[in-house]
Amino acid sequence: MQTTSRPGRRRVVPRRRDAERPDTRAQLLEAAGQVFAEKGFDRATGREICERAGANAASINYYFGGTEGLYAAVIEEAHGRLITLEKLSAAVADKPDARAKLETIIGLAVDLLTGPISHSWVLRVLAREFLAPSTVIDVLIEQQGIPKLRILKGIVGELMGLPDDHAAVARGCLTLVAPCSMLLVADRRMLRRAFPHLYLGRHNSAALARHLLDYALAGLAAIGRDVRAAGSPSE
Repeated sequence: MQTTSRPGRRRVVPRRRDAERPDTRAQLLEAAGQVFAEKGFDRATGREICERAGANAASINYYFGGTEGLYAAVIEEAHGRLITLEKLSAAVADKPDARAKLETIIGLAVDLLTGPISHSWVLRVLAREFLAPSTVIDVLIEQQGIPKLRILKGIVGELMGLPDDHAAVARGCLTLVAPCSMLLVADRRMLRRAFPHLYLGRHNSAALARHLLDYALAGLAAIGRDVRAAGSPSE
């Protein structure tokens, strides 16, 4: 308990509990992100998370209903720091054609994956979930992943001159997602050793984005021509 005094009287002021501090939830998310990134969900403990956050042991239940709820909140927070459906939709809404939309998407992805966030827990915790998905990711895929892929399929289909549901469009989307997935899951030290002249820092992001865009546009156009010339309706 803390006390404050005034002339002629003494008033008792209750000390605020950890669970009532306005920044405790954010501190728990940040600490949990670090622990989950380092150890994964199975080896993480609520005790270590609370110690890093400077919170009491009851805080995880108070804010998240338990460790599983905290993990779900961490995955949602990590995704929110990348490209959400809302950010993606807004970014391409005013673009005049499919090429401009694809350029915007690649630019956003490369800028994020080579920027400061690439050194945080965000990419590491998402990479773990990407490689060994849990049930936590199911809702995020339904609400965010699939709608974003619909946007991408529309863009790729327009660039290839094929309907969105064509198998070649699906393959085209796969070739676009693959480099970004590599930047998401690959250890940066390993990449630097394998490709010492790749330069994945923010200062080189524009060159990398341009390379990925030119490569994608040329490949999608060539495959689209071949498929249309062959007259294949869906394969």
